[in-house]
Amino acid sequence: MRILITNDDGVQAPGLYILVKNLQQVGQVRVIAPEREQSASGHAVTLHKPLRLTPTELPGVDGEVFACNGTPADCVILGILTDSAPPDLVVAGINGGANLGEEVLYSGTVSAAMEAAIQGIRSFAISIASYNEVDFAPAARFARRLAMLLNELDLPDNSFLNVNVPPVPAEQIQGIAVTRLGHRAYINRIDQREDPRGETYYWFSGDPTESDSAPGTDIAAIAENKISITPAHFDLTNHEILDNLNPLLEGLREW
Repeated sequence: MRILITNDDGVQAPGLYILVKNLQQVGQVRVIAPEREQSASGHAVTLHKPLRLTPTELPGVDGEVFACNGTPADCVILGILTDSAPPDLVVAGINGGANLGEEVLYSGTVSAAMEAAIQGIRSFAISIASYNEVDFAPAARFARRLAMLLNELDLPDNSFLNVNVPPVPAEQIQGIAVTRLGHRAYINRIDQREDPRGETYYWFSGDPTESDSAPGTDIAAIAENKISITPAHFDLTNHEILDNLNPLLEGLREW
């Protein structure tokens, strides 16, 4: 099995390193990851500058490792187009910090897995739901098991898996849940500051607010210390209102 690994935390991120160490036990690993952190870069694709792949070393890692000056989605596209054969699987992570609810729309890690699905390649994104004192080992072991499973299982077209692991020791994980996305929007905040030259600049941040953490959601699973697996796809059509919207737009059909 040929596995392409990327992330949005950068090629030197500890979550990526432990993921690579685990996945090289089950397949031939190639790493293409951003040269610097690209968190919340979404599904950006670079069209306005040259992209470069710089050979990089990770201790004890067999196979090619490249730092890329592009986005996570760029890394996946380059990983597919610059190899002699496409990978069998793309894995994005291990992300430090959860990707729950609406966070999947902003996440570079999730977007990398989505780009692989767009290219017709099985993929999953994996994150651990904490930024502080993160132990990536349980998530890495689970990623290895999931990779072996997906090697035997075909996902539907245009689909990928978004995995979130609770930040607890392996013995405290309460199982696995197949979930839907909850709702975890952000209350945005802009801090206006002044640099040493007197120029104004802005620092963007936000606090999450969970408006749907009902049973069956990814948010609820993490709260119960379960690993959340959410099947996702990139059809953003709101099918629920298609039939209701058509009558309302009849007047617009006449030009």
